[in-house]
Amino acid sequence: MRLIYRLALLTIIGNLSLSAQSFSLAPLANGFNAPLNIQHAQDERLFIVEQGGRIKILNPDGSVESTPFLNLSSSISSGGERGLLGLAFHPNYTDNSYFFVNYTNPNGNTQISRFSVDPLNPNLADPTSELPLLTITQPYANHNGGCIAFGPDGYLYIGMGDGGSGGDPQNYAQNTSSLLGKLLRIDIDNPSGNLNYSIPEDNPYFGSTTQAQEIWAYGLRNPWKFSFDRDNGDLWIADVGQNAFEEINKVAYTQADINYGWRCYEGDQSYNTSNCVDPSGMEFPLAVYPHSIGSSITGGYVYRGPENSPLQGHYLFADFVSGYLGVLDPASGNVVFDQNLNQNWASFGEGIDGSLYLTAFNGVVYKIEPEIVLGQPDPVKIFQISPNPAQDQTLINTTNISGYVIYDLKGQKITSAEINQDRTILSTADWPSGLYLIQARHRDGHTSIQKLMVHH
Repeated sequence: MRLIYRLALLTIIGNLSLSAQSFSLAPLANGFNAPLNIQHAQDERLFIVEQGGRIKILNPDGSVESTPFLNLSSSISSGGERGLLGLAFHPNYTDNSYFFVNYTNPNGNTQISRFSVDPLNPNLADPTSELPLLTITQPYANHNGGCIAFGPDGYLYIGMGDGGSGGDPQNYAQNTSSLLGKLLRIDIDNPSGNLNYSIPEDNPYFGSTTQAQEIWAYGLRNPWKFSFDRDNGDLWIADVGQNAFEEINKVAYTQADINYGWRCYEGDQSYNTSNCVDPSGMEFPLAVYPHSIGSSITGGYVYRGPENSPLQGHYLFADFVSGYLGVLDPASGNVVFDQNLNQNWASFGEGIDGSLYLTAFNGVVYKIEPEIVLGQPDPVKIFQISPNPAQDQTLINTTNISGYVIYDLKGQKITSAEINQDRTILSTADWPSGLYLIQARHRDGHTSIQKLMVHH
């Protein structure tokens, strides 16, 4: 009998209509070594990318092919944030057998390359078929990004971190002559000049001699994972934060030259605004969460699976450090978190039918199985604040709450309290106008968050 983790989503930011809902994590296979990515190749197989350089095939029956699909362990550097980081199959893979990888080479630099499958065995790649596309120098060992994916337009998108260290000391993310801190977009089907790819003509800096023509968007810190909604093409980018916030960005995939704000802003709060453009020219996140919840976001996918579930159309993500799983409503930007399972969630994956998968760094691959569970409390009713917005005071319904901590949007603690009554009056008269986060601890052990707006 298989083990299933049942996750009751009880932590809420704002008001989200996912009450009385849960989903299951059903383990499919284990024994993988630091798995960092899950992809399909237009069939039911799942390709599991291991940080150390191997790609393994997980079959629909749960068996794992004994011989790796590809073994690059002797060609990469691995450890920390380095390794074999990304995999993408060509949209016409069934015809041309091309797939693409993102890894850090022995010098620690980013390498994007194309490989081909063995013409005699669909479960084996041809290790001699490597075609290097792009090599990007990395000044530090961290913030390599790593995610690659084909967009609805057929171009290859590449997520690049800001080069590492902390605080982007060289301000690479805002520098459009650098490929670091960017989302890149290249045409791999029509090589041009001395390159094994070309620049799409609608890239924002196409033809420029001073700006990097590969850039599609910029101002990113470390976009560990990004994805495209298979229904409408929307681009979702989860960007790992610095000191205070993790962020989730969403734009139409056709929007070019987006400045996501880093290092000027972390989330929607200023970080280092020296020599920055006006914030009106930046794209701020759809949602953020503070480091009291988690400090390293693992981006996922919008759920478009076959099950008739309230998860349909919602974005699933996780936090590598804290172990939380989250669900975001694209319409409102509100987020629901689940209980912490103490797992380092490394990657989501999408199957050919839209089913979602999740892997933990400890080597287990799970299938996400949405379901509706009746009889659970409505999370919206567990924790209420009124009035909101508040002026001089607000009333917190603390019937099920044993204590709370309040943070401003810089992540600074404003106040905290242990409580044993059903209602608590919170004085906000001396607080500056702005948005605050109330993190409450419930008597059943759960944690929830709500936004409080103070306006004088």
